[in-house]
Amino acid sequence: MVLNRQNTTIIQLSIFNIHLKAVATEQGIVIRTDAQAAWVKTIKTGSCKGCSARGSCHSLSKRGEMEVEAINEAGAKPGDRIVLSVETASLLKAAFLLYVFPILLLILGAAIGQETAPYFGVNPSGFSAVVGFSFFFGAVLIIKFKADKMARKNSYRPKVIKILHKS
Repeated sequence: MVLNRQNTTIIQLSIFNIHLKAVATEQGIVIRTDAQAAWVKTIKTGSCKGCSARGSCHSLSKRGEMEVEAINEAGAKPGDRIVLSVETASLLKAAFLLYVFPILLLILGAAIGQETAPYFGVNPSGFSAVVGFSFFFGAVLIIKFKADKMARKNSYRPKVIKILHKS
């Protein structure tokens, strides 16, 4: 297992099968806890933009401090300095859903509109735009419902994986 300081990759290998599990990590300080969760103060980084769990983060100041709700696997207590992790596969899936999926549906809708316009006897350019944007807004609705489901899954939430220094 390899673990560097920040925004790194953890690689896990088993004896019979090779399992690669890439994980983005951040350090922070636990502010408060409850039975299953810990709220962690961390510094907002560039990787926050693509994070599927960014909805559980709250800005604390203009200096970029963030409050993140995380699953408390390590049993951290308030004041502990900890390491947070988020699986990068989850980040990539969320980024695809948020950025690529709507554009693909927009293009698909525009192509369908262009090809079907003659059957309806309408201007192909205008019909292409209407169908394309209809598909785009449909994608936005799909993303909204899918994001709600993803937010409830633990694989899309940050986890406290290690306590660096107890308070």
